Amino acid sequence: MSTTPLQPITGTAPLSATAFPATSRYNGVPIVTLTTADGRVIAYLQRRILPSPDNFALLQLYTVTQGERMDNIAAKFLGDPEQYWRICDANGAMRPEDLTQRIGGTVRITLPQGVPGAPSA
Repeated sequence: MSTTPLQPITGTAPLSATAFPATSRYNGVPIVTLTTADGRVIAYLQRRILPSPDNFALLQLYTVTQGERMDNIAAKFLGDPEQYWRICDANGAMRPEDLTQRIGGTVRITLPQGVPGAPSA
């Protein structure tokens, strides 16, 4: 039986990047390890690079108003507040507040990465 980097640390069953739900920002991100000089194994998620906003098919633009939070915007347009990260990805933002602090600015509401939009006429 193979083990994963987290098993020696947590003592749990093997865990892989696919252990994250398909709706997670970290689904598919590899778990890697670092072995320290004293032999300790430290497991961590490999760095996740933000995808290019060009990889998303635009559905609409939305103007941010004062006091809005990205989780509320995600709930309104995506039906799930925990999917705020999809809007962040589609706008090239690492943190949600990078988008909601731009009162009067627009955010792109898109299809998930890789899902093609309607063909151009």
